[in-house]
Amino acid sequence: MSIIDMPTSFRAALVQMRSGRDVDRNIADAINLIRDAASAGADYIQTPEVTTLMELERARLMAELEPEQDNRALSAFTNLARDIRVWLHIGSMGIKLEDGRLANRSYVIAPNGQIAARYDKIHMFDVDLGHGDVYRESESYRAGDAAVITPLPWGSLGLTICYDLRFPGLHRALAKSGAKFIAVPAAFTRVTGEAHWHTLLRARAIESQSFIFAAAQGGLHEHGRETFGHSLIISPWGQILAEGTKEPGVIAADIDVGVLEDVRRRLPSLTHDRPFDVVTLRGTDVKVART
Repeated sequence: MSIIDMPTSFRAALVQMRSGRDVDRNIADAINLIRDAASAGADYIQTPEVTTLMELERARLMAELEPEQDNRALSAFTNLARDIRVWLHIGSMGIKLEDGRLANRSYVIAPNGQIAARYDKIHMFDVDLGHGDVYRESESYRAGDAAVITPLPWGSLGLTICYDLRFPGLHRALAKSGAKFIAVPAAFTRVTGEAHWHTLLRARAIESQSFIFAAAQGGLHEHGRETFGHSLIISPWGQILAEGTKEPGVIAADIDVGVLEDVRRRLPSLTHDRPFDVVTLRGTDVKVART
């Protein structure tokens, strides 16, 4: 398809979930919400991070999750995409690897049911938020090492997952490499979400001059942790086009790619990067680092 023939508008929908410890129930919940989104006219549908299992205990993760080959969740989602003829983006699933660890992996599935792209989360959520709220994602998951951009009929989609949101260089690199849309499926904690979710997502949209699609987990989960919800679709100008609550459901917005082209034409900051030195002054010593 040439740029001239490329469609310039589509409907994006985000599925907000409250995934629990039962993989089959989570798959069924996701399928029902995805079908609701398709019935509302969505062309691209995204689910949140850890769609198929919300679990912190490593033993439970390893017992419940499967390798990519013959994965029952992935098979269900590829069949679903083929059935409803949409671009289906599973925000992430835990995938068992040969080395005994897991990948936190996104899948973009074409309307013919073929997997168009895979992305493994690069930045691991290893934090101590206080009051016993500790996460060590790297203890179970192997970090990815490659950013991924995949073509859609309306332009290219850059892939990220959750904690990647806090690394603006990744999003700018995706935009400068051709992404017009950036996906940020997430399971933000309630504490960090209340403080930073809206601000970070709007900042990434403005900095990358891209549409942001961020499907979220929301509410109190079976394992006892709470996520923030508030799935968001944001324009390249930083405007919130659609927002969820804390409850499971679907949000959608009509996306006009011409808006992005207009923003990038009027304020072409993606073309204005310049190299510079970082000068650190320590008394009479001067340290210079090149960027």
